[in-house]
Amino acid sequence: MSLKPPTETSDTGSAARYRLADFSQIEGVPCPCGSARRAFAGVPEFPGTLHVTEISEAAKKHYHKTLTETYFFLECGPDAKMELDDEIIDVRAGVSIVVPPGVRHRALGKMKVLIVVLPEFDPADEWLD
Repeated sequence: MSLKPPTETSDTGSAARYRLADFSQIEGVPCPCGSARRAFAGVPEFPGTLHVTEISEAAKKHYHKTLTETYFFLECGPDAKMELDDEIIDVRAGVSIVVPPGVRHRALGKMKVLIVVLPEFDPADEWLD
């Protein structure tokens, strides 16, 4: 992962007090939704993680016991939907959904989403029915 620590010197020579993640340089990892590129784990100034996830047609319905996920849909096909518990809703680019702990969910259709996960993502908190 390309992550600039806050003490690293920037290109201008000044001490950087920010974190930078270049998602084009972060390798995707398999997840129930498809493939996720994850950033900012272990960053004390940010209590969560940020994911760019490519949703596959075979996304599995799952839930989290402690994590809240906020989905922001970046790219969607015309038939994109989200299953939330027993409800299926249409989604499109520019829509956002907060998915609290315990809500069973999955994306239906191919899409790309930005997910803010709070608290920090824990792979042990992915539960399949």
